[in-house]
Parts: sequence; structure tokens; C-alpha cells
Amino acid sequence: MSDQLRPTQNLLYPEWQPQVQAALLELDLTKLPDRIKAAQIAITTRLKAIALSHDHHAERMAISDASATLNFLKREYTRHPGTQQK
Repeated sequence: MSDQLRPTQNLLYPEWQPQVQAALLELDLTKLPDRIKAAQIAITTRLKAIALSHDHHAERMAISDASATLNFLKREYTRHPGTQQK
């Protein structure tokens, strides 16, 4: 099993956390933009799924934190010499 793909049974939010973890652990800068995009899509999909629910406050907070982290990672990637923004 890859270090970037951990069992989902240990995650609080398996609908989107594996993709976020994969982006955070990606060392290959050629793969990083796709990992970030996949994580952002998973988050957006989950937000749509819980949009009409009054529950999920903790998950929304976790999503907010994950989104901020992904945005930081994306900014840092674009600052790295030799990378192009996708």
C-alpha cells in the first residue's frame, strides 16, 4: 500500500480526507497540481452533499482548515522555480 493512500476507516471524513492527505504528502512537483485539484474537487463535492444539513459543523470546520492548507500549498507550488501554475 502506498504511504499516500491510508485506510479510510481511520479517517473522520473519508469522503475527502484521503485526497487532501495525498496532496499534502506528494513530493513529486509534477503530480502536485493534480493532487491539489482532486482534493479541492472532493471537498466541493462533499460541501454540496451537506449543504442543506444543519449538522456537520465540525466537518465544515475541518474542510475550512483543509481548504486553507491546500490554498497555501498551491501558492507555494507556484513560487517554486521551474513550476507552472495549472
